[in-house]
Amino acid sequence: MEVYLDNSATTRVFPEVAEYMTQIMCQQYGNPSSLHRKGMEAEQVLRRAKESLAGLLKVNDKELLFTSGGTESDNLAIRGVAQAYQRRGRHLITTQIEHPAVLQTMHFLEEQGFQVTYLPVDPYGRIRLEDLQRAMRPDTILVSIMHTNNEMGALQPIAEAGALIKRMNPNTLFHVDAVQGFGKAKIYPKKMNIDLMSTSGHKIHGPKGVGFLYVNEKVRLRPILFGGGQQGNLRSGTENVPSIAGMAMAAEMLYKNYDEDVTKLMACKKAFIEGVLRMEGTQVNGLLPGYSGGEGTAPHVVSVSFRGVRSEVLLHALEERGIYVSAGSACSARKPQPSATLRAMGVEKELLESTIRFSFSVFTDRQEIDYTLKVLNEIVPMLRMYTRKR
Repeated sequence: MEVYLDNSATTRVFPEVAEYMTQIMCQQYGNPSSLHRKGMEAEQVLRRAKESLAGLLKVNDKELLFTSGGTESDNLAIRGVAQAYQRRGRHLITTQIEHPAVLQTMHFLEEQGFQVTYLPVDPYGRIRLEDLQRAMRPDTILVSIMHTNNEMGALQPIAEAGALIKRMNPNTLFHVDAVQGFGKAKIYPKKMNIDLMSTSGHKIHGPKGVGFLYVNEKVRLRPILFGGGQQGNLRSGTENVPSIAGMAMAAEMLYKNYDEDVTKLMACKKAFIEGVLRMEGTQVNGLLPGYSGGEGTAPHVVSVSFRGVRSEVLLHALEERGIYVSAGSACSARKPQPSATLRAMGVEKELLESTIRFSFSVFTDRQEIDYTLKVLNEIVPMLRMYTRKR
C-alpha cells in the first residue's frame, strides 16, 4: 500500500488539471504577447484564469501578478515594497516562524540597512497581537505574517492583525504568505486588510513552478525581474500559460467542494491525532488547549514528536512500508538543523530531532490513516529499542 502524507511539500495534480494543461500546450500554445491569433488565444486563456482566481478572492483581476511560485511571490512582495517605500521608512516586521522565502528575504534587507523585528510566538505557534502592537513604529512600512504554518499548521490571527495594523498606521502595508492556507481556508484580502498575498500552484493540486501575488491596486512595487515588461512591467518574462490555467482550474475545483473537503480533512486529522496520542512517548505539537482533535489549526497538517526516535530514521522506516512523510519543511529538508519553528514554540530540545510532519490532502482516506497508525505502532517501539541498545 502506498500512502502519501507529505502534501505540505507538494500535492498530486488533479487529473483534470493535467489533461487541461496538455490541451493548452498542444492547442493554445502561442505567446500571449504575440499580436496574431495564436497569441490572442493564449492571452484569452490567461485572462480567464485571472478572472477566475480574482473571483475566488473577491478582488479585481488587475490586482493579480503571476509568478513562478511562493518563493518568488514572497520576494517580490517584500523586496518590492521595501525598495518602493524606503523613503517613508526602513522598518519591517515579521515572525520567527516564517518560511525561509520570507526570513531569508528579510535577512537580505537587513544587509541593505533595513531594520526587521521578528515577533515571537506562543507555545501553539501563534503570534500575540500585543507583541505586534508594541513592534509597530511610525517608520514601519511592511508587516509580513504567514497565514498557515507549513510545519505544524498554526493559524495566525490574520484579520485581527490586519485591523490592528491599519488602525495604528494606515500607511503600513500588510503581506500574507498564504501558500499553505489558500484552498484550505477562505481568505478575502479586501475584507482582512491584506495588501499583498502570496500563493503557489503545487500546494493546491496544481502544477509546480507557478503561483500568483495579489497586490492591492493602491500599492506601489519595484520589480525584481527586468525584461520584456510583461504584466505591467512588474513581472517580466513570458507567462507560463498552461501552468497558470492549471492552477486556476485546481483552485476552482477546491473551492467548489470546499466544505466537503475541509470536513473530510479534519476528520482524517482528528482520527490520526487520537490514534497517535494513544502511543507512548508521543507529542502533537501546536494542539490548542481543549481541542484534542486539532480544531482551530489547519485541517491538513499534523506535527508529531516521537521521543527517543530520530526523525530521519523514522522517515525512512515509514518509507520502507510505503508511507511518505517529511521531517519538516521540504524547502529546508536537506539541511540538517533543528526546526526554527519548533524552537520558537519552546519544544524541548530532545524532541526537536524526533519530529515528523504528516500532511493530508483531498486524496487521503481513512484506510490510509488507519494503515499509517498501524505501522507506527509496529515500528516506533522497535526503533526505540534499537536506539537504547546503541
